[in-house]
Amino acid sequence: MQLSTTTSTSTASGMKPHSLPRAAIWVWFLPDIFSKQKPASGSSDEHHKSYSTQYAYDIYLKKWVLPRWRSYHLSEVKAVDVEAWLKTMPLARGSKAKIRNLMSALFSHAIRWEWTERNPIQSVRQSAKRMRTPDVLTPEEIMALLKELPEPLRTAAELDAFTGLRRGELIGLQWEDVDFENLVIHVRRSVVMMVQGAPKTEASAKDVPLDAALAESLLKLRLVGPYNRETDWVFASPTMKGKQPLWPETLWRRYGRPAVKAAKIERRVGFHTFRHTYTTLLTQNNEEVKVVQELLRHANSRITLDLYAQAGMPNKRLAQSKLVRMVLNKGEALA
Repeated sequence: MQLSTTTSTSTASGMKPHSLPRAAIWVWFLPDIFSKQKPASGSSDEHHKSYSTQYAYDIYLKKWVLPRWRSYHLSEVKAVDVEAWLKTMPLARGSKAKIRNLMSALFSHAIRWEWTERNPIQSVRQSAKRMRTPDVLTPEEIMALLKELPEPLRTAAELDAFTGLRRGELIGLQWEDVDFENLVIHVRRSVVMMVQGAPKTEASAKDVPLDAALAESLLKLRLVGPYNRETDWVFASPTMKGKQPLWPETLWRRYGRPAVKAAKIERRVGFHTFRHTYTTLLTQNNEEVKVVQELLRHANSRITLDLYAQAGMPNKRLAQSKLVRMVLNKGEALA
């Protein structure tokens, strides 16, 4: 079965659900935004989800949705059955909510093609609230971990801990994105499974302040590395002769996990831990909520204040620098 089927207008409008094999119905009306299409370089097509989202949806479809519902006609899917099914799944609430949302989107697309008149998934109750609090690191643990990490993972972890960059944004950095003169990082792309795409959202593409201490670490890495041209990857893969960035999963498995153990940190740590930690420490530093939101580049349009009260770069830079000084001072005290 081809999961990335793209439906043309003439074909879709001339077909009826009952004329298709049951197994084909769930695939036939997959919208283009879920077709796992690799974006062209520099593409920011608003009609397609980011590649990371497409990749996750493809896994949800193949592993969970299709094995359970591929034999059902649209009219046979009941909200209570989907809700009961979700309760049996060994997944986090957030993942279950994403599966529900994906199924709802598929039904909405079927309604658009007039293949059905109802969306039963809208009545499915599924909380996305976390069942456990995400692990975060203390300033002392950050410094202890950085001491155990080899380059270039050390600089990658330091940059992640003090900027909150998403993993795909971090490995997607090229040297031309780092403005050493103005101390700014331009977030221009995200790399997922070695596929380049636009940042996750419009807010994600905002510039990130670069503290002077972080700029120094990056500059040292650039001076000693063989791939230091403007268009080279900041965290380039030697194995691939710099033509692509390092695989973050492999990098962390080989060097990150042993470093966590050597630093005697007894909790699960990965790249996303640094983003959670960044948020927590900024909050503990009593930074303004708006400043924290913009440092993390979260889109928030719920209230007018969030739409118009923009935190300026000086405020964001001050908040970030205070955090960097706090952690580095802890490291000096431990030395």
